[in-house]
Amino acid sequence: MYAFATAIHIITCLLLIVVVLMQAGRGAGLAVFGGGESDAFLNAPSSTSFLKQFTGGLAFAFLALSLFLTLLSARLGTQSVVSRVALPPPPAAAEKPSDSTPVAKEPAPSPSKPAAAPQGK
Repeated sequence: MYAFATAIHIITCLLLIVVVLMQAGRGAGLAVFGGGESDAFLNAPSSTSFLKQFTGGLAFAFLALSLFLTLLSARLGTQSVVSRVALPPPPAAAEKPSDSTPVAKEPAPSPSKPAAAPQGK
């Protein structure tokens, strides 16, 4: 899809260049502001020819394809939101204290004395 849209975009670009170069100029470019052809610059003919309409259509197609390719290229490398979330490590069965944490050791019950059984009421 991306390669097809890129090919169409390149063809549109080339056609737009050719159509713009085929159109007749309106005067001497920037010399209009310094001389007597300012009336021709300000009073442009209102009738539109086929070439002008075709240029406008190609310009719109160029804009639309540019936006489409930008959106498409931005989505090519994306992943799901869930796949980007780092999962916490699974909880250990018995947490082992780290070496840097001091732990108070309880005295182990001596094997000679039996442990006292809790008394119920």
